[in-house]
Amino acid sequence: MKKTFKCLLFLFGTLIATAQTQEIYVSTKGSDSNIGSKNKPLASFAAAQNKARTYAGKETVMVYFADGAYYLPETVVFTSKDNGSKAHPITYRAQNEGKAILSGGTKLKLSWKAYRDGIFQAQTPKGVIIDQVFIDGLNQRMARYPNYDASKKTDAYQGYAANAFSKERAAGWKNPKGGYIHAMHSKRWGGYHYRITGKDAKGEVLYEGGWQNNRQLGMHPEFRMVENIFEELDAEGEWFHDEKTQTLYYKPEKNTDLNTAQVEVVRLKQLIDFQGSIANPVKHIGLQGFVIKHAARTFMETKEPMVRSDWAIFRGGAFMLTGTEDIHIVDCEFDQVGGNAIFVNKYNRRTLIKGNHIHHSGASGVCFVGDPNALRNPLFEYGETNDVSKIDTTPGPKTENYPALGVVEDCLIHDIGTVERQPAGVQIEMAMEITVRDCSIYDCARSGINVGDGAFGGHLIERCDVFNTVLETHDHGSFNSWGRDRYWRLKNFDINKYPKLPFADAIKTTVIRNSRWRCDHGWDIDLDDGSTNYDIYNNLMLSGGLKLREGYRRRAWNNITVNNTFHPHVWYNQSEDEVFSNIFMFKYQGVNVPKQNITGKRVDSNLLFDAELTQLFGWDEHSIVADPQFIDPANGDFRVKEGSPAFKIGFKNFPMDQFGVKKASLKKIAKTPIIPALGVSEELKKKNKSKKKVEEKTWMGASISSLSGMEFSAYGVAKEDGGVALKKVPKNSQAAQIGFMEEDLILSVNGRKVANENQFIKLMNGIKSGLVKFKVVREQKEMEIKMTL
Repeated sequence: MKKTFKCLLFLFGTLIATAQTQEIYVSTKGSDSNIGSKNKPLASFAAAQNKARTYAGKETVMVYFADGAYYLPETVVFTSKDNGSKAHPITYRAQNEGKAILSGGTKLKLSWKAYRDGIFQAQTPKGVIIDQVFIDGLNQRMARYPNYDASKKTDAYQGYAANAFSKERAAGWKNPKGGYIHAMHSKRWGGYHYRITGKDAKGEVLYEGGWQNNRQLGMHPEFRMVENIFEELDAEGEWFHDEKTQTLYYKPEKNTDLNTAQVEVVRLKQLIDFQGSIANPVKHIGLQGFVIKHAARTFMETKEPMVRSDWAIFRGGAFMLTGTEDIHIVDCEFDQVGGNAIFVNKYNRRTLIKGNHIHHSGASGVCFVGDPNALRNPLFEYGETNDVSKIDTTPGPKTENYPALGVVEDCLIHDIGTVERQPAGVQIEMAMEITVRDCSIYDCARSGINVGDGAFGGHLIERCDVFNTVLETHDHGSFNSWGRDRYWRLKNFDINKYPKLPFADAIKTTVIRNSRWRCDHGWDIDLDDGSTNYDIYNNLMLSGGLKLREGYRRRAWNNITVNNTFHPHVWYNQSEDEVFSNIFMFKYQGVNVPKQNITGKRVDSNLLFDAELTQLFGWDEHSIVADPQFIDPANGDFRVKEGSPAFKIGFKNFPMDQFGVKKASLKKIAKTPIIPALGVSEELKKKNKSKKKVEEKTWMGASISSLSGMEFSAYGVAKEDGGVALKKVPKNSQAAQIGFMEEDLILSVNGRKVANENQFIKLMNGIKSGLVKFKVVREQKEMEIKMTL
């Protein structure tokens, strides 16, 4: 009887649970006058949303979308009226994963006719504004100069020209108004974008913009491109839309039949917008299995500075989340969206982004960005500083208006930054305890994962595969971070008086572990300005090595750097940094580190493969030079064999088959990095030779030196800038009396660039009298020092 009773109870409970799950059906063949049943489906997202609201929070709701394309007439907005609950969530999902498309665009039916030179033309509906054109599902290119060349993957914009908008080039443009200039930052720390407003009486191009980078140093003199210029329409796949005549011009590829081709254009910036707040959040809603297409480019709205980071940001994306709790975005594909794919904005808790395929996005893949007002004493430009006597030293955030406990898991993210050049696969800024796990991230214009500042730490990055990054920018890494928090460059800050201040914003430890990294154009893991409170272990770095710039309490152990090494740059005294039990391939590439009073807590017990130890100031006292005896490096297995000397320095093997996406359908199509042949690169060998002791040169009592290798990064200049560094400036020297300080970098003298110390001394010897103006970089800021001879 008891057994029968229990079975009946179970059956009764199952029936109640089933009865409480409301199913709503949507089909492109349905009607919004229908009841939303399987046999009588609705036709639109809006109708399904209205019906789901009647059950919100009271019953579990599943909204099924049949196969087909759903062209959204306007952004779908979720508010607290749409809330599910923990017991009764609401899920909008494709009946068949990847077969229901949410589009922010419009399908056009056009009548094409030949124009000239393989170009066709068609009239577009009145009032249509076109930013992107898709032909048979693929995004085409605005008419541009120079033309796009897919083979130039690491060239700026896959084609650049110094004369992109020169007076001579523009002479052939009848009316360039509405065109765009895209240019790399002068130091290649991202890019700028400008809208052309016309030409002046002299034929010079007029434009507005350039606010997309938070370190305003002007556009690069060569890396430039223009688009949306009618006279530049000359390559297959290019188009131009004349808004005055409502005429679309397009030069199709040879195998494209315009009579049958599907033409779609983009309208919406955001397809889905969750609009909640801390007091009234949007809760327990899921979106699953959709393909997301046709979200507009937003590069001209990328204006907001991200505190003292290099970034500016547009708060928006194809999916925008503000003021939410327990929102799930699962098994979706974000296909060629024009800006950010997913933007988690300000207050959000427990956001789950899992099993998604994000590719060919104009800006970033996933962004977690908090409110700067949640920070205490935020500053917004790289050069801004504060005084320790004037700041709030209370640890932690001021408000709760930031993302926390978010998870990006088992996602495939690639081809990031097709429009903007300051993107990341995953961007984390003013957030806490964000997890990035089991993700494959590659082919990025800039970093794969970026932590924009230390506030508020606690992030976990594990089992990721991140490679082919920093393809067009410079001086970054596959992982890149800053920590330009309250303490950073704070006037009158003394670590002895304020030992806890570096951790006032980075209150929790960020962990990077069990991941594989490869950056051929920077560092594999790059902890830049001020990055503080990190644990880094069990990482395989295949190309660029590990960089730790100034910061506090970074612990790196049990990592392997293939064909590279450890790069300590300009550390603080008493940094408490520890680097131990790692396998490095080459002598450390320090910049002004170590010094007698700048040694960190411990840099020791490392294994260096056929390289020189850095036995200075307590470093490498227990390190060894030996062959680590990798098991199968040619096939990517860098575990060490039994009996390896690496075990003597405390190294422990970690799995080599755990990196990247796990979801079967995504793993099947995901790329993996090229495994390098074992051996120190010729470039590193040259760097080592260049570091051998040479006769010290002096000028006005100061020791001077040319820059080499990664020293350019430490000073925040490009290699083409050159420069001469003042390594020692005694207080009683003439150089000190003029105003020079140790670690100043002289870039030019009276407007003439200085490439090296020999050229500098020759130049100075040639000046016999008069005013001398030195262009100097001090703490990565340019200034001028004058002297009279």
